[in-house]
Amino acid sequence: MAHLFINDIKPGMQINDVYMVTQPLLRNTTRGDLYIAMYLSDRTGKVNARMWQASQQIYDQLPSEGFVQIRGNSELYKDSLQMVVNDIQVVEPAQVKLADYLPRTEKNIAEMFQQLKEMLGVIKDPGLRALVGEFLSDADLMRNFCTAPGGMQVHHAYLGGLLEHVHNMLQVAVAILPLYPKVQRDLVLAAIFVHDLGKTTELSYEMAFSYTDEGQLLGHLVQGTRMIYQKADAVASKGTPVDPDVLNSLIHIVLAHHGEYEFGSPKLPATAEAFMVNYIDNLDARMNQVVGAIDTDPSPDAWTPYVRTLETRLFKKRPLQSN
Repeated sequence: MAHLFINDIKPGMQINDVYMVTQPLLRNTTRGDLYIAMYLSDRTGKVNARMWQASQQIYDQLPSEGFVQIRGNSELYKDSLQMVVNDIQVVEPAQVKLADYLPRTEKNIAEMFQQLKEMLGVIKDPGLRALVGEFLSDADLMRNFCTAPGGMQVHHAYLGGLLEHVHNMLQVAVAILPLYPKVQRDLVLAAIFVHDLGKTTELSYEMAFSYTDEGQLLGHLVQGTRMIYQKADAVASKGTPVDPDVLNSLIHIVLAHHGEYEFGSPKLPATAEAFMVNYIDNLDARMNQVVGAIDTDPSPDAWTPYVRTLETRLFKKRPLQSN
């Protein structure tokens, strides 16, 4: 029987299917009864789920992330879809079609990566060119770069999302850099390429999206900066060192690309190149959130529900249907 995808579930449906379970928690109701709160997901979305009349024994069998066969029903709770689980059984990963459960980019990964290399190929500074080449020649890292999501939930949260995000940013930079001739092109292009490479080790994405222990402890800014220093040492040992001022400027852009302290930046942008990368990064992330929230909202209403990360509801009507 075909899998019932999350985005096809409507309130009031009887459910008997396999989903990915993540972050199950055993809790007490106000009356002291046990229940399990968890997320159920597939490649089309994620929903909150509750199993009432649960037990410690049922909870102990559940993986922190894995696959389960559930029987239950769907309902609306505070205007959001929720699953009420009556029965749950663990399913081995070998028994499921993984492509149904992990969201992935709709774009061609091989084409994006080839275009990315072509856009980076215009870098002329010898040190930056060697540094970028050192990253590109790391086959294992590039395999992870082309597979990793761009984030856990907020933007580009699907396999290939990191590559798609960087590819989009490079295209924007190539388009607007001629308008700002005093901005150093090589620094902007190199920084866009490396700015989120730390996510290849910050995130785990083999079965479900989660943080690695190192990712939780350090974060992708620290991990990415460490990668840059390691590759810089490697190209220096091969006879093409990166100029110290250029390297410091590159790392500053990486450390400042979140733009604000409250968004996790240890430094605020202090160069034209850092401001440009910050704004391009934010533009692509925001547009991915906006389009994703509109495309995945099943309601026929003209407005989406409130989107917390965007702090607004979104208007879904498209008056220019020819676009």
